[in-house]
Amino acid sequence: MSANTLPVVIKVGGALLENPAIAGQLLTEIKALMATRPVILVHGGGAMVDTLLGAMQLTSTKIDGLRVTPDEHMPIVSGALGGTANKMLCGLAIGVGITPVGIGLLDGGMTQCTVLDEKYGAVGIPSPGNPVLLNHLLASGCLPVISSIGATDKGRLLNVNADQAATVIAELTGGDLLLLSNVDGVLDGTKALIHSLDQKRLKEEVSKGVIKDGMLVKVEAAMQAASQLNKPVTIASWSQSLTAILSNQTGTRVIPGSQLSGE
Repeated sequence: MSANTLPVVIKVGGALLENPAIAGQLLTEIKALMATRPVILVHGGGAMVDTLLGAMQLTSTKIDGLRVTPDEHMPIVSGALGGTANKMLCGLAIGVGITPVGIGLLDGGMTQCTVLDEKYGAVGIPSPGNPVLLNHLLASGCLPVISSIGATDKGRLLNVNADQAATVIAELTGGDLLLLSNVDGVLDGTKALIHSLDQKRLKEEVSKGVIKDGMLVKVEAAMQAASQLNKPVTIASWSQSLTAILSNQTGTRVIPGSQLSGE
């Protein structure tokens, strides 16, 4: 693929579904972008998982920003992420004239997942697999909408952090990765936006306790992708225009290596 036909991999958190107007605006922009470049949408859905677990009177905890997921929780987690969140996003996509296909990391052999550490339960680390299914969907003009449910080679269902899920899809396709959420990007200790972040700056901010927990997981996923792809990965707000994000006018560009390209 030439550079301008490589996919744009866009990761959104499940909180986007709590604001259908912003979700619709983003999907309208995705539709416009699909006229020139393939797009893949990867999503989380933590709030929906919490709601369903709470309704079942089950308690969920986190270690280092990652959800501890006992195997007995996986039917609920899979239902929230691969079911409710995925199909709601597909429905919103249909509403703006996009043809979506809702799938998960475990479909089509696109990823291979292993257990991160049994202390987290059924939590997986994905690695790139076979891109044939994704390539077929993109060639058909569809929008793959991917939930972060993976599986081991033995079929054990695994909950994968959605930022890491988007990272592995970007690695698989060579695409440009945008990690979009309800924050403008990575903030420094004064709450100012960090426009460019390399490994050296990341270590400094972590040592000061500025970047931690869920944001640290997000930044580390972005740094992994930037290193694997040898190009920047952007962390930005889903309320900003995709044009502004892709032209580096907003958000935090996570830079591979230790040299900043400039603030």
